[in-house]
Amino acid sequence: MSSVLKATKRSGFKKSDITELRNAGKLPAVVYGYKVENTSVYVDEIDLVKTIREVGRNGIIDLDIEGNKQKVVLSDYQSDFLKDEIIHADFLAVNMSSELDVDVTVHLTGEAAGTNEGGVVQTTLHELSISAKPSDIPEYIEVDISKLEIGDAVSVGDIRSNYNVTINHEDDEAIASVLAPRVEEEPEEASEEGEETSTDETEESPEQQSAE
Repeated sequence: MSSVLKATKRSGFKKSDITELRNAGKLPAVVYGYKVENTSVYVDEIDLVKTIREVGRNGIIDLDIEGNKQKVVLSDYQSDFLKDEIIHADFLAVNMSSELDVDVTVHLTGEAAGTNEGGVVQTTLHELSISAKPSDIPEYIEVDISKLEIGDAVSVGDIRSNYNVTINHEDDEAIASVLAPRVEEEPEEASEEGEETSTDETEESPEQQSAE
């Protein structure tokens, strides 16, 4: 699945130029990669967000640079976490017949059986590095954890054959596991020695102190 995103070449690189772009709802970006010279462009921020929602984080985008279309993926982006907005994007032009190395988000599905006994699900790998042709890159990788009891784990080897991609991890790397519930330790009671000491020690009465 791909979606068209329009881009315009940019020539202003001063801080004031970039600020002006962002104030107008435009996002500075760069395009590089397969048969493309590094090109500075800008795109509409709202259109980019819509496009990512349509094709997914690793989806193919038809980037239309002033009438010249190029298939790209969003290889990286920078965010302003305070304003919750993207402030710069990097587009990688791709060869549709060659594999790419990308990180794909892991989605756990089902409810682990061990949670019925108080077990706690722990995710070890939130993303998996894969190699695949651009059109074969999944939006996310589903991992079913419904059969996991306390002490069980699902590893890369368990899901490797589920996808027609190369997963760049060892088979024994755990993706998720179910841990035993934590047992709160009881507060330690006062030691017998302490109790004996407090029993044996008595304060002298005022009469005893005066007699001495």
